[in-house]
Amino acid sequence: MELEFSGEMWFWRGPAPWHFVTVPEEQCGALAAASPAVTYGWGMIPVTARIGRTSWQTSLWPKDGRYIVPVKAAVRRAEGLEPGEPVTVRLTVAR
Repeated sequence: MELEFSGEMWFWRGPAPWHFVTVPEEQCGALAAASPAVTYGWGMIPVTARIGRTSWQTSLWPKDGRYIVPVKAAVRRAEGLEPGEPVTVRLTVAR
């Protein structure tokens, strides 16, 4: 399964701070349907993500009935991203 969407990158200030992009609600249904076949626990969905020319392996995290994409520091640096900026994310769900 492949998805592409745009969203705002946001910063979570928890004890282990991270940057994320939230998957739009209309695409979360397809991900939830695929989840039982690919999840490795806690509803995490392994994916290959791409922003711009940078791709990386990660997992979607379920949050508040949707999914969020963690964006690594190396990706943010390579693509010159800052919190609050809109980004286009391409996802390929692992099988």
